[in-house]
Amino acid sequence: MNTDFRMEGLTLTVSDLKRSIDYYCALGLKLEWDAAPHFAMLRVGDSNGGALGLLSFADAQAEGVTEIGPLQARGLHVELSTDDLDALYSELLAKNIVIDVPPHEEKWERAMTAFDPDGYSVEFSEGRRGKQ
Repeated sequence: MNTDFRMEGLTLTVSDLKRSIDYYCALGLKLEWDAAPHFAMLRVGDSNGGALGLLSFADAQAEGVTEIGPLQARGLHVELSTDDLDALYSELLAKNIVIDVPPHEEKWERAMTAFDPDGYSVEFSEGRRGKQ
């Protein structure tokens, strides 16, 4: 028997919860649950979209996390998609969001990358991932 399941989201450990909430809200995510100073959950798109959790470093320490560093941040990245990468690029620049790698062609997709306040890579690609 194969019971279906889905990915709801992921949680990042962050050094400053409010700063991270502000950053991801500026990108366009919606704050769905604010349990500051411990945790927040943001929603991508409508109510059917995935969730991004933000866990404060202090709370993560209770679970054994000893630091937030560049190796952790570079070890994962948040992947988002849009139907119009150029329009999104313009919108984010107008909000003074720094785009570290502007829209460009890869062999498998067109994408751009920003880094959040803790150094996590936030990649935006054009079209749906895994769809041709």
